[in-house]
Amino acid sequence: MAMTQTGQNTARPGLLCVDDEPYVLEGLRDVLGRSFHVQTATSGVAGLEHLRQASDAFAVVVSDMRMPGMDGAEFLRTARLAAPDAVRMLLTGDADVQAAIAAVNHGQLFRFLTKPCDPQELLRACAAALGQHRLQTAERVLLQETVRGSVDALAEVLALTNPAAFGRGGRVKALAGELSRRAKLANWREVEVAAMFVHVGAVTLPQITTEKLYARAPLSAEETEMARRVPLITRQLLSKIPRLEGVIEILDRHLDALGLGEANGAPSAIPPGARVLRIAIDYAELEAQRAPANVALGTMRGRDNIYDRGLMDLFASVVGVGAAPKVCELNISELRAGMTLADDARTPRDGLLVARGQRVTERLLERLLNLGPGSVREPLRVFDVNDRN
Repeated sequence: MAMTQTGQNTARPGLLCVDDEPYVLEGLRDVLGRSFHVQTATSGVAGLEHLRQASDAFAVVVSDMRMPGMDGAEFLRTARLAAPDAVRMLLTGDADVQAAIAAVNHGQLFRFLTKPCDPQELLRACAAALGQHRLQTAERVLLQETVRGSVDALAEVLALTNPAAFGRGGRVKALAGELSRRAKLANWREVEVAAMFVHVGAVTLPQITTEKLYARAPLSAEETEMARRVPLITRQLLSKIPRLEGVIEILDRHLDALGLGEANGAPSAIPPGARVLRIAIDYAELEAQRAPANVALGTMRGRDNIYDRGLMDLFASVVGVGAAPKVCELNISELRAGMTLADDARTPRDGLLVARGQRVTERLLERLLNLGPGSVREPLRVFDVNDRN
């Protein structure tokens, strides 16, 4: 039977069978083919190649124990790294039972079956493995969505309660997210989370210090030392949240000199997500100083050995150089969720309420309305939601 091309749609869950005996594979296909989309391989090496080409295509992997070159236990241990979500099972002869037990204990296998195996028993075991795969997948998705929702809620609360420290995070997130998607980064969601929390350590700073940082005002020696510790505190806080290891790596590396080594044709050792975040943060900083897009990009290009040149070329299309976005002036009553502030929202006495770049949400609208008439300087400036430049 010809191998199905990677990415072909099928209503049946994928199952990979590995055995060095072709007639055994034919028997497995006959038994399992009605319930699963069965693919086969005659060696552990060939089986790993299938998994690496499409790691998410297989719900279950079944392997023989005795095979030349790479035995079933070794193959399944390696398969766990190539396709961690696939549930693994081992077929073994009576003489290999002790080795199979060791493989189960050390390789985190779902179960092993002895040969010859009753077809109905094999089918039931594969059905149970499929159920285990669906349970694992559902739990992983639930955890991912829970973490993502918690992170988004925390970011919004921080932006509302401490706009000087976190208000610009919305703009940085938008820039970094769009650039990472256009660059086809697989971890673009981690880049967005890193953008939202790059300054989370600033919660330890006095309000007056965060205001001075936001306004780029001179800091005292004591304030400078406090600001220097912000990245370390950020790392300590985020390390308490599960599944943010990739985010922490991006934050750890985004301040490194990104272009070093590229002049000689060598690729930068800095992870792509960190390079994207550095570009987005520095551009947002220049933008906050009212620098037009072409001036901000020109300034960044003049900083030798800092930015990834390929990403900078792509970033120019993100910010639409030469086509500044339109800005509308609206009263609070005219604001709608989904708009983005083009300028700070301030009190009549110039106190900062909401930082520019913040996305308008229902909670933000409620907060501004609750402040009462005359408490917010109007009109507010927002980017035209109909302008795509």
